[in-house]
Amino acid sequence: QVQLVESGGGLVQAGGSLRLSCAASGRTFSTYTAGWFRQAPGKERDFVAAITWNTGSTYYADSVKGRFTISRDNAKNTVYLQMNSLKPEDTAVYYCAVRGPRVGVSNKASDYAYWGQGTQVTVSS
Repeated sequence: QVQLVESGGGLVQAGGSLRLSCAASGRTFSTYTAGWFRQAPGKERDFVAAITWNTGSTYYADSVKGRFTISRDNAKNTVYLQMNSLKPEDTAVYYCAVRGPRVGVSNKASDYAYWGQGTQVTVSS
C-alpha cells in the first residue's frame, strides 16, 4: 500500500552533517507514523527516531538525541532525518519505515509494516 524510497546517504567526515529523505507513495501518508532505523554490519536493526501521524511529536534514541532531527512534510509525502555532529559509530544503512494508519509511535522494527530500500551512511574518523 505504501512504497518508500530513501535518499541522501553518503560519505562524510566525523563532525559533519547529512540530510536523509524518504519519499512515500499514496495519499494516506499523513495518517502513518514514520520512523528511521539503522543497521550496521553484524548488528541488530536499531531504532533512531520517529514522528507521529497526528501531532508530529518526535522521539529519539538516546544515542542521537541533540544531534538528529526527524521531520515530515505531508504535502510532499516526505519524511526527513537531519543528522548533525556525525560520529563513526553512526555508520550504518539507514531505513525509513511507516506504520498505521492512525497508530502511535513504536521503537520496534517489527511494528513497522512498510520499509524503504535503505541508504548507506558512512562516517570517517
